[in-house]
Amino acid sequence: MSQSNEGDSALLRDLAGAGAGALAERMQIVVTEAGPGRVVATMPVEGNTQPYGLLHGGASAVLAESLGSIAGLIHAGPGRMVVGVDLSCTHHRGARSGLVTGVSTPLHEGQTVATYSITITDDGGHLLCTARLTCLIRKLSAG
Repeated sequence: MSQSNEGDSALLRDLAGAGAGALAERMQIVVTEAGPGRVVATMPVEGNTQPYGLLHGGASAVLAESLGSIAGLIHAGPGRMVVGVDLSCTHHRGARSGLVTGVSTPLHEGQTVATYSITITDDGGHLLCTARLTCLIRKLSAG
């Protein structure tokens, strides 16, 4: 199940406007693809490092949770919200420069719970981090 190019463009415009949230904006996360079954975004290493100059593990966690939450929101649809309830990240190697790319794909998408697998790679395609996010899906309150 995939959206049309027009639907993908509208979703990307929405995400660029209200989008992935203030933290994602601060970390310069850019969503490049968003649709049912797959959400992709990039984030620069520069500005998101720990004291040793490596990509901070927390930055990878922010990218992973942002991607999984966007995927959950797409699945949940209008009038519903998602909140992350469990995030697990394994860091496989470091990055010192360039852009990292995160890709979220569904493991389970139900009515009240959705779980996503997120992989983060460097410019050379090397696996930096694997993560899993579980989201709770709830009806949006009217106030």
